[in-house]
Amino acid sequence: MSFLIENAPNHILEPSNEIVGVDMGIKNFAVLSNGEFIENPRFLLADEERLKKAQSNRDKLPKGSPRRRKASKVVSHLYERVTNRREDFAQQLSRQWINKYGIIVFEDLNINKMVHNHNLAKSILDASWNKLIQYTSYKAEDAGRKVVLVNPANTSQMCSSCGQTVKKDLSIRIHNCPYCGLSIDRDLNAALNIARLGLQSLASA
Repeated sequence: MSFLIENAPNHILEPSNEIVGVDMGIKNFAVLSNGEFIENPRFLLADEERLKKAQSNRDKLPKGSPRRRKASKVVSHLYERVTNRREDFAQQLSRQWINKYGIIVFEDLNINKMVHNHNLAKSILDASWNKLIQYTSYKAEDAGRKVVLVNPANTSQMCSSCGQTVKKDLSIRIHNCPYCGLSIDRDLNAALNIARLGLQSLASA
């Protein structure tokens, strides 16, 4: 089925020269290269106890009984509530970024590979990074903005000031560079590297 629409609305926004790199994580949902920290809402964690109780109540009831069907609806409603809150968060945040920034740079994360880490899988899925990137990307196309995806390799390890590699494991939250003396939050350092890589990618293109 095809539709031909005359005088379709133009959603192109006024040009913006602002560029932002986005480092998405678990401790903070996102850290921006301009120094903004966005708290992780952890929607599943907020309702986890209620979900466990509802599932336990359902599982105690006879299969196929009206009471079990009713209890199952309660469980489904709680999951739907978590999903809707994630959706609303991603939609609103992506809209804020599109309205403000001309270029938004994300890491091209392999979420499927990352969730193989069982210690982090639940938190990664709860954060719904893919939703945010997806919503920001289609809004950017509609508004005349750009979304750039860059290789995530070494964005946390490289010093955003001098470019030297400073090895650190996940428990180290501050980037202390022994070469140039830069000392900043680990995720902010990564966000600065992501923004720089995005600009390099656009320049080479």
